[in-house]
Amino acid sequence: MEQEADVKRCSRCRVERPRAAFARNRSSRDGLQAYCRECWAAYYQARQIAKGKNVRPKVAVPEGYKYCRACGEAKPHSEWHRNATASDGLSTSCKSCRAVKGRAGHLKRHYGMTEAERDEMIASQKWLCVICLSAPAVHVDHCHETGKVRGVLCFNCSSAIGKLGDDPDTVRRAAAYLEGSSWKPTLVAPGVYQLPS
Repeated sequence: MEQEADVKRCSRCRVERPRAAFARNRSSRDGLQAYCRECWAAYYQARQIAKGKNVRPKVAVPEGYKYCRACGEAKPHSEWHRNATASDGLSTSCKSCRAVKGRAGHLKRHYGMTEAERDEMIASQKWLCVICLSAPAVHVDHCHETGKVRGVLCFNCSSAIGKLGDDPDTVRRAAAYLEGSSWKPTLVAPGVYQLPS
């Protein structure tokens, strides 16, 4: 009697399978669907095709692997981020595809540009930072007030102008200091100093 309760017969393929092979259905008497999971998936796909909807084909992958639809490769589970809400506990795309999507999304959200537009800007700069002219251009530089993209800089130049507060006067004073013009106030009258322009 106990063994009969551990199996159920699928109404579609007529094969007796363990109860774990059936999805839950609260409205049925035994709490399980009439079709096994495999038959239900085939039935669902046939219905979607009949409705004219696009159905993704199931891809067979070895145990411990998952197929990434973005890059079209089967990769081991270590190449995937965890997702507790997914049925298999893994993300919908592999780590490398998510990184590519993340970079593209970052450019679009923060700068309103695509990767192709950024690459075109870098090519117009001859792939070099427009400030130092020696390091490769990798960081998009923008005005923090208007949000307008100014160019693509190397990491050092981008952080330098950021630390100088994006202030042209501060940058000019820094250039004058480096050229040897000391930036010292001159005494005009007792207690009155004139700052250099």
